Amino acid sequence: MPSPTNQRLNPISVTDFFQTLDTLFFQRALLAAAVIGFTNGFFSGFVLLQRSALSIGALSHTMLPGIATVVLITGVLSQLGAFVGALFAALIVGLGSVAVARGSRIPQGTALAIFFTTAFAAGIIIQRHTGTAAELENWLFGNILAVSNSDLWTFLIIATVTLTLSTLFMRPLLITLFEPHVAAAQGVKVRSMQYLLFGLLILALVASFQALGSVLSIGLLVAPAAIVSLFTNKTSWLFWGGGIIGSLGSVIAILLSAAAETPTGPSIVIVLGCIFILACIFSPRYGLRRRKAISLRPTRHHQS
Repeated sequence: MPSPTNQRLNPISVTDFFQTLDTLFFQRALLAAAVIGFTNGFFSGFVLLQRSALSIGALSHTMLPGIATVVLITGVLSQLGAFVGALFAALIVGLGSVAVARGSRIPQGTALAIFFTTAFAAGIIIQRHTGTAAELENWLFGNILAVSNSDLWTFLIIATVTLTLSTLFMRPLLITLFEPHVAAAQGVKVRSMQYLLFGLLILALVASFQALGSVLSIGLLVAPAAIVSLFTNKTSWLFWGGGIIGSLGSVIAILLSAAAETPTGPSIVIVLGCIFILACIFSPRYGLRRRKAISLRPTRHHQS
């Protein structure tokens, strides 16, 4: 039976595959993939509407120095320590960039770029003194097969908080995204909504780093809503449809990774990337084939 931390690149037999499905660690991984995939897929709607994919990439790199700092302080690399370190580092950099942008003439993107590159550089230096560079690889690229029961409860709590607050404040969040001046005129606390959105974004990002690692976690926070946007113009479907695609895509990727014994984090991103490419080509609304067919219609009519 394959070990959760020793993944090869060779396909396994059908018998070994079904034996793997019966293991507790694999069942936990499937449930974690479904929860994380739905939560991040739902929140990818905000990322798409806000056009903040690059900001997500920047924040994902701030988790390394947070994890390395906790290891330097405690001397051990634990699940809880890594989670807390990643959360605090992302919060400090993310919310700090919002505060700088609101209190100075510096754009948030510029402040975020400066903060995350500085934090990432510090993380590289810190991790050299921790003696856990090899162990940090799991946190950089993800290993959802190592999820414990406590990790699973953490994911469920984050999912509940993120989805509940996103749903309750959906209208003011969307108005703030599209028309902040109109939102302020209607009594919406724009600054509070901006901090709430960024805080929820960081929670979703930190929740996904166990599955995908800090390097690949951006994929699960961008791809699902982008896929949905190729099939519908309804804003609500960007969220719920994104959650469904994120959840199903993650579960399918975990099953495929078990069959082929490939790393789980890259498998999730590859599956979502393939779905996105197929949607770009075959979408009945905005697919490349439809656009090509429309562009050819006048020519064919002229020739006839």
